[in-house]
Amino acid sequence: MNHDLRRALLYVRRACLLKCPECGTRPIFLPILRIRRLRDYFTPLDGCPRCGYAYERETGYFLLAIWAINYGFGSILGIAIYCYLEFNYHLSLPMLLVGVITPVVLFNFFFARHSKALFLALDHYFDPHTKDGSGGGGGSGKTNPPTSPVPAAPVDAPTPVEPALHV
Repeated sequence: MNHDLRRALLYVRRACLLKCPECGTRPIFLPILRIRRLRDYFTPLDGCPRCGYAYERETGYFLLAIWAINYGFGSILGIAIYCYLEFNYHLSLPMLLVGVITPVVLFNFFFARHSKALFLALDHYFDPHTKDGSGGGGGSGKTNPPTSPVPAAPVDAPTPVEPALHV
């Protein structure tokens, strides 16, 4: 088996177990028994305490995970349930709506953690970053030298005025 495929399957396996994509030993989320608020269920931990892998690189990092992965799989599930119910049972519209919407909403709720973990695994596979900052983020891994401060304009200098346009 190809090394890249093996690595990708390892990351997906770790994501399905809700473990760190880098080391695979520590959880991405709080355990179910330690959840005190609904927000705790959906919010990943800051990072892996073992390897230092940051789970959320920036604000809004998991938006694609929710929109593409979670809603995508939920939509596919909804279409499959609709086709099955419509063609096999010929239900009325209200019954069909309840039969499709209820499992899709429940699926999206329970799959939210896994969609974030799968997004982490995909992101780590295609754009790995390490604790020392030597990779990932779309950059070369090199740091730019510090720039010298720009001198401030003199206080008594007149500010340039643009000529008024007459229409």
